[in-house]
Amino acid sequence: MAELDSWGSGAGRHQHGQGRGELRENCGMRFLLLGPMGIDGAETAPAGPRLRALLAYLVLNAGHTVPAERLVDALYGDEPPAGAPGALQSQVSRLRKSVDIEYGPAGYRLVADPEDVDVLRFEQLAREGARAREAGDPGRAAVLLREALGLWRGPALADLAHAPFAAAQSARLEELRAGAVEELAEAELALGGDPSGLLPSLREAVAAHPLRERLRGQLMRALRRGGRGAEALAEYETARALLAEELGTDPSPELAAVHLSILRGEEARTAPASRLPAQLTSFVGRDSELAVLVSLLGSSRLVTLIGTGGTGKTRLALEAAARLPGEVCFVDLSAAPRTALAVRGALGLRDSGADDPEAALVEALRDRAVLLILDNCEQIVEDAAALTHRLLSHCPGLRVLATGREALGITGESLRPVGPLDTDAAVRLFTDRALAVRPDFELDDSNSRTVQDICDSLDGLPLAVELAAARLRQLPLAEIADRLDDRFRLLSRGDRTKPERHRTLRAVVEWSWSLLSDEEREFAARLTVFAGGATTEAAGRVCGAGPDAEDLLASLTDKSLVEAGSGRYRMLETIRAYASEQLPSYSRELTGAAHTAYFLELAEAADPELRSADQLRWLERLSAEHANLRAALVRATRDDLPSALRLLTALSSFWWLRGLRADVAPVAAELLGALDGDMPGGMEGADFDCGFDFDFDFDFGEAYVLCVLAAGVGGAVPGAERARAARIVAERDRPFRQPFTAFLWAISAGPSAGAERPELTGPDPWTRALARAGSGHLHLFHGRVEEAALDLSAALAAFRSLGERWGTATTLAGLAGVSGALGDTGAALACADEALVLFEELGCWEDVADLLRERAELLCGAGRLASARADFERALVAARRAGTPAALAAARSSLSSCPAS
Repeated sequence: MAELDSWGSGAGRHQHGQGRGELRENCGMRFLLLGPMGIDGAETAPAGPRLRALLAYLVLNAGHTVPAERLVDALYGDEPPAGAPGALQSQVSRLRKSVDIEYGPAGYRLVADPEDVDVLRFEQLAREGARAREAGDPGRAAVLLREALGLWRGPALADLAHAPFAAAQSARLEELRAGAVEELAEAELALGGDPSGLLPSLREAVAAHPLRERLRGQLMRALRRGGRGAEALAEYETARALLAEELGTDPSPELAAVHLSILRGEEARTAPASRLPAQLTSFVGRDSELAVLVSLLGSSRLVTLIGTGGTGKTRLALEAAARLPGEVCFVDLSAAPRTALAVRGALGLRDSGADDPEAALVEALRDRAVLLILDNCEQIVEDAAALTHRLLSHCPGLRVLATGREALGITGESLRPVGPLDTDAAVRLFTDRALAVRPDFELDDSNSRTVQDICDSLDGLPLAVELAAARLRQLPLAEIADRLDDRFRLLSRGDRTKPERHRTLRAVVEWSWSLLSDEEREFAARLTVFAGGATTEAAGRVCGAGPDAEDLLASLTDKSLVEAGSGRYRMLETIRAYASEQLPSYSRELTGAAHTAYFLELAEAADPELRSADQLRWLERLSAEHANLRAALVRATRDDLPSALRLLTALSSFWWLRGLRADVAPVAAELLGALDGDMPGGMEGADFDCGFDFDFDFDFGEAYVLCVLAAGVGGAVPGAERARAARIVAERDRPFRQPFTAFLWAISAGPSAGAERPELTGPDPWTRALARAGSGHLHLFHGRVEEAALDLSAALAAFRSLGERWGTATTLAGLAGVSGALGDTGAALACADEALVLFEELGCWEDVADLLRERAELLCGAGRLASARADFERALVAARRAGTPAALAAARSSLSSCPAS
């Protein structure tokens, strides 16, 4: 039916299955009572006035069970005939041939979606429109109320006047209609603009309801705004006379106040400069971004704020607009079917019936200087982009500030990403919102660390921080922090007045997720196996996207599901948590295995390069992937012990060079525990049957030694495991495959461990240079200075020829000790200084701290106490960067014992 066009097609409404209480045959039917009664979508319509009256009463109560007694009263009035209950049953039976009616002990129920009943749809839209206007959003109110009034096709229940219930119901609905007309008029008056389009409908409404003073006052205000003050005053006189004649009363104080304001000429004729929703909370945390945005809007005609849901794009846009002079119009596109219709409603322009509403907008804005805020463009981004381009091309005074998950993609568009808040700003926001629900809340030394941890765990996402702060109404701070692993359940209560998609943390992420294609969703879910981000190549390999990974990552970045920077892509932890839930268990296992395999391959490729001239580049690459490498080791320890051992072996030198042994010690301890139950009873030699199936020749004994060494950092390794590792080293008769193994064992077991064991030295130049350096350090430990100088000098030459920094620095540190022992302080300081430069390049801060302490002691011996104290202080700084308790303790002890200069 033509009257139903304003409802839309019904796509996206609830789908009902078969069964009692669910929509079946009525699916697709639409019931019309706001005008002549009708059913759209029914094969046959009920005939006869009483049958139509029965259906109308059930439609008015659609979805609710109506007792038989009430139906009899509705159809027959106060004095029903004796056979009325039986007649009702017969009428229901006839009616069920056309529509689905359920029957139970409590009565009869018409099964229908409220969206498919014009009366119910009208009442819902009218309520929402009134709430929107009261909340300070007249543009949205006008859109909703126009749609509500558009459902009317004539007087309610127009052809059912004979039914006993019809008069009361018709009067009720007409009263609601008049109220909606008043609300729409109020919204359109609040929007400003030319009132001439509003006057005809107001005159018609006043003629239909001459005693409604609110309508009369709205008509007077519209006339006065249009420069027709005399007509406005005449309307007041008409109303005064009519009220006196019909009701014997004077005009209400409200209508009298309108009359007085017209006499005084108090209201300007021009439209208000701003149509912005009022804000109920303070603006926290983006002062610098706000200043940049305000400045940018002064020079750019199109600015788009992009970011994931909950970052505060809308609030930032509103704050910027409030600081700008001139006319501003806010347009919420989150539920808009077309951008042009939403903009038209927000501007207060009436529907002229033109075929091209965009052309009407061009004409309305052609000569106006307006800032148009298009909020939530992501749902209809292409439509929003097309309209924006057309308006900007034809309206030179127009500026547009858009917000959304992705760019509009228009030439000349200035993009401003809106990311999470930094920690300090997030803490300020948390504190501000916490005070709103707990006035006694105070941020102090006892809780500041917990608040910071909460904000960091929530990625500084403003919505998430606000939701967490709101939970202080029910939960103590510590419990909120403890429950963030289940953040979606914890943060499931939000502002009831906000749109559904912004009420909870899950709803915000689901909204963004729903805008992705199936391919993007699958790729994004698989991407969650990465920890700390991924390169394009890694994402393609692990997620099975191959060459399509680049386009998929670009699309996810454009839609603010992924952040890009320095050649890497990462998800906010909140988005990652949600996306991980969408990954089926079988796919998680396959993708996890691919992740482990990829990073095992990377670790084994990188290990030899860490002993080459390309050392720094590979260290940086592994450092960037440290979180992924650790995650792969954790997963392999649980699911794939052979891969876990290979990873640990390949990464041992990296962990030493970067000072990361304490970070991975707990994982190594877990791996060691997993191995213990599978260890064979006897271990003759370095290699033995470990009980695992390796697809190549693997040195399990050496891997076990490295695992013991890694697990022992920062904690004690059980004696049995330590003794087992010592026996493997003692019984070994050939070189270690991982050249760092002998060095790490010597560091752990003492300087003499492995001494005079040439069979442990490999054939490659780096291993031989390390063995020579180790021999030199051992000579120096025992006071054999000349032998130490000979071995260390040879090792230094070898390391320099390889271009390897760590070996060079370690050997230079030993030569500094040699020169110091010989009394040549100048040479010792020179060697130490060169070694410090190399250690700092490598980021070996524990070595830097140790060497600075040794350098300071040399300076103390030379009587240069001020310089010595400066080096001790530098050593303490380096020890803090290293983060190891032993280095910190040694630095503090040395500094405290240094004599004053």
